[in-house]
Amino acid sequence: MSQSSFGKKFVVTTWGESHGKAIGAVLDGCPAGLSLCEEDIQVFLDRRKPGQSRYTTARKEGDLVEILSGVFDGKTTGTPISLLIRNTDQRSRDYGNIAYSYRPGHADYTFDQKYGFRDYRGGGRSSGRETAGRVAAGAIAIKLLNELGITFTTYAKSIGPVEIRSFSEDEIRNNALCMPDADAAEKASAYLEECLKNQDSAGGVIECRIKNVPAGLGDTVFDKLDATLAHAIMSIGAVKAVEIGDGIQVTKLTGSADNDGFSQKDGVITKTSNHAGGIMGGMSDGSDIILRAHIKPTPSISQPQSTVTNKGENLELEIKGRHDPVIVPRAVVVVEAMAALTITDALFNNMSARMDRIHEFYHR
Repeated sequence: MSQSSFGKKFVVTTWGESHGKAIGAVLDGCPAGLSLCEEDIQVFLDRRKPGQSRYTTARKEGDLVEILSGVFDGKTTGTPISLLIRNTDQRSRDYGNIAYSYRPGHADYTFDQKYGFRDYRGGGRSSGRETAGRVAAGAIAIKLLNELGITFTTYAKSIGPVEIRSFSEDEIRNNALCMPDADAAEKASAYLEECLKNQDSAGGVIECRIKNVPAGLGDTVFDKLDATLAHAIMSIGAVKAVEIGDGIQVTKLTGSADNDGFSQKDGVITKTSNHAGGIMGGMSDGSDIILRAHIKPTPSISQPQSTVTNKGENLELEIKGRHDPVIVPRAVVVVEAMAALTITDALFNNMSARMDRIHEFYHR
């Protein structure tokens, strides 16, 4: 598996650079017979694309997806699905001042140390624009999982110091910050205005809730479901921490408070609580999977910052270009896409372990 591929049986490979001609993904392992058209994917790309509000980069990309292979007569054929998204609004001149210097908080220095050469235009392969390919492939995974009754609810739980206090799923799409709490969205907007005034940026927390995942997905040692989810989410450039269930709060609990009990009624086993976030011993337990991604502040800010050139010379750098003062709202769908790709791959991995159970699940 190359560094640009994720998954074992449901495999996505992304390709392209921020300022190249196009970006995209190849998805291998999707079963034949799934109804699929470009609009199914476009609705997810529209959630990620830039230029939709005051709090995203002004770069104007339509992010229109083209399906190049793997679909015939509106159905997947079981062969690799190739997805293309053309870049139409590159302004590489904005990055001329970083051709020989390293932006704080970016992959410039580490990329140079690894390869000895880098595409400095918008970060090249390290750009957040690479995630468009993940979202396109993740949209297919979500459609497949939705047909099995598995659903996703993903939103901004906090932005900067502002955290949601109430929850309305309908509200997530009603504000530019993807927050399920209108009052919190208003307060977060005011906080972001201060960040903009100070030429600064903000981070936040994205929460993803996955319903109706059957028990038993995942593995017992290295391929635990929570481990692969953490791998998937941490592979998103802006993510600095991942939590499952109660997350870091478990360090303050006792075993009697943290343990999830079980009960049985009419032949159905359920849990009495969900501190574990839907995963026990590395495998799904049938309850909601709850994960959180902690997103760092956008590193591209206009304030002067100390750095060095690739010759080791000290300098003050002001980053030019069009950047998001907060990446959280656009990253919501990226987290959802990577979670869906992980769950789908885990489901297909389980097929070889318990075909009888998967057959029952598909035809219940």
